[in-house]
Amino acid sequence: MKKLRVFISGQKYFGEQVLSLCTRLDFVEVVGVCSPLDDRYVTKMARTFDIPVVPAGSLNADTFPDNVDIGITAHSFDYIGVRTRYKAKIGWIGYHPSLLPRHRGRSSIEWAVRMRDAITGGTVFWLNNGIDRGDIAYQDICFIDPKMYGIDPRKAAKLLWEHELQSMGLQLIEKALVDISNGIIIKKPQKKEFSTFEPNTDVKDVFKPDLLMLEQFASPST
Repeated sequence: MKKLRVFISGQKYFGEQVLSLCTRLDFVEVVGVCSPLDDRYVTKMARTFDIPVVPAGSLNADTFPDNVDIGITAHSFDYIGVRTRYKAKIGWIGYHPSLLPRHRGRSSIEWAVRMRDAITGGTVFWLNNGIDRGDIAYQDICFIDPKMYGIDPRKAAKLLWEHELQSMGLQLIEKALVDISNGIIIKKPQKKEFSTFEPNTDVKDVFKPDLLMLEQFASPST
């Protein structure tokens, strides 16, 4: 099993949980994190472990440390540019709480409830230039209790995240790290014909688009 030098870009509770996971894995060395300086989760834990912190908003190829094997995004709002992605020897992975390519975008769990999906899940994928469009590494599923359709979609999304999808993400990230350390790299292209992308529900005047298949309007990824 190869020792992995890992960099984490993230914040809040999920970011802290990913960092905590990595500190518990004896084959992982966390060489740095990118998070807001006032974040009481990731930044606070990083300082406890004497892990260097790159302030959120300043992550680029110059501030990214050398000799990193893999980067992980965990509730990260920092854009990981091309040069930063390629500087990691193996690449970058992230976790998205949907069964990609369905429900790309920030409000994926809420849209799964709004559209009355019977099943949702989580995906660990490889970052590329597109939004949630990179190759799939691992996925898992969970059922949506029909009772969720009768409550506010945001509350339902919060419950699904806290009770199902958050722990699923940690399990999938751990599985990915174990396999990568053993030389197993899984990359499965997303099936574009099944892709959907919905708007962020935090913006004003949210509406369900008439056309959800937006791949033909998106710029090609590289």
